[in-house]
Amino acid sequence: MTQEDLPFIVADVLKHDIPDDKVKLLSYMVSTSYGLKPIASIKVEIDGEIYEADSTGDGQYDAFVKALRKIYKEKLNATFPRLANYVVSIPPGGHTDALVQTVITWNVADGKLMRTHGLDVDQTEAAIKATFKMLNIIHQQS
Repeated sequence: MTQEDLPFIVADVLKHDIPDDKVKLLSYMVSTSYGLKPIASIKVEIDGEIYEADSTGDGQYDAFVKALRKIYKEKLNATFPRLANYVVSIPPGGHTDALVQTVITWNVADGKLMRTHGLDVDQTEAAIKATFKMLNIIHQQS
């Protein structure tokens, strides 16, 4: 956990956005089923502009990230960081409604790594939160 993570963790716990987010998730739908590829449909706001994309993937989160990559590549002509590592932690003795922590390490540029955390009762939602933290940190630095 880094100092940059603290406002995002507080926002996760209090269930609200950070006011100066440059990249906001407006809505999304992810689904999975037996025998079919998972799909994601997303709507995001980036620097005040609204973008939508759909994609399939090997899992719900993979489909979600592929939809985000599509927006970054096709609409923004920008590179989306590569996932370097993905760790999910569930507290020992946790229940089905326990808070799940997802820690994602990103290769953001020239071998530079960034680690972000997401916290939620849903594993996919925790990963999505970690992803948007990374995007907002990158947008704040640019």
